[in-house]
This record gives sequence, C-alpha cells and structure tokens, in this order.
Amino acid sequence: MATRTTRTTIRTTAIPGRAGLTFPQVAIGLQTLAIFFQAATAGLLLSSSHGEVLHGVGARVMYGASMLYVLAAILAWRPGGGEARPILYASGFLVLASVQVVLGIAHEPSLHVPLGVLMFGLSVWALCQDLYKARAVVSPRPTP
Repeated sequence: MATRTTRTTIRTTAIPGRAGLTFPQVAIGLQTLAIFFQAATAGLLLSSSHGEVLHGVGARVMYGASMLYVLAAILAWRPGGGEARPILYASGFLVLASVQVVLGIAHEPSLHVPLGVLMFGLSVWALCQDLYKARAVVSPRPTP
C-alpha cells in the first residue's frame, strides 16, 4: 500500500534555494539602525563638538537608507509580484525623513526630536512586521 507524504515549504522573496534576508528587510534594517544612530549622536550634540558632524553624517545616511527602502519596496513589488502597500510605507518614511531634515536645519528641536522618536518606532514596527510575515508564510506542498 502506497502512502502520500506532504512537505512544508516556506515561500519568501529571497533567492530560491537560499535561506536569508530579503532586500526590503535589509533596507528596513539599515534604516532602523541609521535612525538609532541618529538618536545616539543627538545626545552627543549636547556634550561634544564632534556630535554635530556625526549627526550630520548620520542624517545623510538615514535619508539614503529611506530612499533605499523605497527602491527595495518597488523592486519587491514589481518583478516579484508582491503587495504594493510597502511602497506606501516606504514613501511615507521618505516624506517623514524629508520633514525631519527640514526641521533639523531650522533648529526646531521641539518638533525634530518627537518626530525622530516616532520614526524610530515606526521603523522598528515595519521591520518586525516584515520579519514576522516572512516567517508566517508557510504552505503545505504535496510531493509526487
């Protein structure tokens, strides 16, 4: 008597046959680390003359990471056939980053600091959501 077995596979947008992180996950992770770096260098602004230089460099890296997140979301959506919603999230982060840069240049800490905290929280939330979705996408696949 023959029995039929099933195999469980995980489907993600990663390279087939390789386990690892996807491009959007790496982009969100880089963005989250850049925002965290900004929080650390914001404290240095008060205590060190090098704090302003580090915070300025970190701002450019964070803005670039936000642009990279938009690119990663578009590339995951178009060729991979994924959802379009991450593009809206990534674009929202880019808008928030633009506002953050303007507020920083204008020396408006009463708005700049709370917006930075909000951006960090949203970035961590988006990263956790993406990592959770990647682990939760499990479907049974019968074998011949």
